[in-house]
Amino acid sequence: MKLRKDKWRTVPLGEICKLEYGNNLTDKMRKGGSVPVYGSAGIVGWHDKPLTKSPTLIVGRKGSVGNVFYSDIPCFPIDTTYYVEETVCKENLRWLELFLSNFNLRQLNMATAVPGLNRNIAHLIPIPLPPLSEQKQIAALFQSIETAMEQVEGQEKHLKALQKSLVNGLLSKEPEFGNLLNNKNCTATTFGEIAECDKKYPEHENEVERFVGLEWIEADNFQLQGFGLVSNGTTFTKRFVKGDVLFGKRRAYLKKVAIADFDGICSGDILVIRAKGKKMLQGLLPYYISADAFIQHAVSTSAGSLSPRTKWKDLAELEVPIPDLKTQERILEVLQQLDKTVNQIKQQKTTLKNLKQKLLNEILG
Repeated sequence: MKLRKDKWRTVPLGEICKLEYGNNLTDKMRKGGSVPVYGSAGIVGWHDKPLTKSPTLIVGRKGSVGNVFYSDIPCFPIDTTYYVEETVCKENLRWLELFLSNFNLRQLNMATAVPGLNRNIAHLIPIPLPPLSEQKQIAALFQSIETAMEQVEGQEKHLKALQKSLVNGLLSKEPEFGNLLNNKNCTATTFGEIAECDKKYPEHENEVERFVGLEWIEADNFQLQGFGLVSNGTTFTKRFVKGDVLFGKRRAYLKKVAIADFDGICSGDILVIRAKGKKMLQGLLPYYISADAFIQHAVSTSAGSLSPRTKWKDLAELEVPIPDLKTQERILEVLQQLDKTVNQIKQQKTTLKNLKQKLLNEILG
């Protein structure tokens, strides 16, 4: 796209359009329907009648200051927002959305207790204005990138939901995993029969450099999010090695499960779990631990009011159906392929996000 920047001009926002105040519409006042109701954080509900009569630009005024949204249909912006209708703006609303989203309106917050955006100050924002035809071309380009990002996010969400459904099937009362699993090829046992926890192993004699706390384990992600250096000091003493499964026993409802990708030490609030090789594949273990049935059992056996903790002796009593090792291998292959595909999709998201920012920098820089 060839831009004619010599034709661009800069105009205060207030000369292009006027930010109108949204109207009060509480939860009780909303009738439901097909009209999106916008607050400062996005769509907050639905109503039967719109406040606007055309596509609308919405800007967060109070609370989530500076968030910018575009509705391609008439909508109802509430009183925590400003809005601009397409019919009263001579410039392209998509272009304004693009620029204002990149402008960081939060820096204009003038309030102390409740964040707020002053309309008079917002009207002074200098807006670069290409010719209208270029505005539309640039907006269409970024809209295509946004559409691609939404499609990729939809694919990721669908695959994660599929994987979660498959994983939950492993520990259901009637075990299922496509056509690989059923009552006939499963043996009822307990978790303590297929895995062991916080054992000492010869490899624990090796020196380690890193430690892990609960803050570096997140839900729905087996990858550790960081680590600390032992040389900087730590009170942790529990050992783990690469490949061990780390499970947060404190506040088990947070679903903290990770696979160690290095040798180290960890918090006492982390259970170090390893499969018993003749009965369970180590690679399959984290999926079993992340299943809803396991998490629910961990929560129900936790004790303590402020920081409830579960114990291995209670987790070990959970009854689980286990297939033979050959079937486990086939199940693991499917789950790992799903993981690989999800990671590829995440990389696509990162690539699209970086492309969008690079183009923004080139066009607006």
